[in-house]
Amino acid sequence: MSLDRPVHPNPYDLLPTVPSFTVTSTDVMDGQPLKNDQVAAAGNTSPQLSWSGAPEGTQSYTVTCFDPDAPTPSGFWHWVLVDVPGEVTSLDTGAAAGDLPGSAFHCRNDGGAHGFMGAAPPEGDQVHRYFFVVHAVKDKTLGVDTDASPAVVSFNLAFKTLGRAILHGTYQH
Repeated sequence: MSLDRPVHPNPYDLLPTVPSFTVTSTDVMDGQPLKNDQVAAAGNTSPQLSWSGAPEGTQSYTVTCFDPDAPTPSGFWHWVLVDVPGEVTSLDTGAAAGDLPGSAFHCRNDGGAHGFMGAAPPEGDQVHRYFFVVHAVKDKTLGVDTDASPAVVSFNLAFKTLGRAILHGTYQH
């Protein structure tokens, strides 16, 4: 059974324009179905990500995974990792469950946990898009703590983002 609703727009097209840079992954192929590792019921493992070409002045990064196709008005945040040091340019597969670089920490995702939550759309629903985004931040810290909601993180990013690198995978249950 599909929940009858329109496909949401790419949420990053609705934000103020910032320079883009490159993010790649050995686990997520842009626009292609996610591996089972990135599905909540099959692996629940954060993907490998590498990035390059961030704007000059980048002091830190925030890494997020967002599903705009969840059957809610606000989508669903699967991963919110903030304060990744500016000299870090990659995360290994499963990094969200291990030691984080420098002073990086997780804010809670929409499942209520601090870490990565894999894809878990309703059974039979439309194809969902999972946007893995590396945000280049102009400050060493985003100015939030571990209890910050994804909305608060996004609000802070609106004023501190120098650039954005986007990669998205898909999944349908």
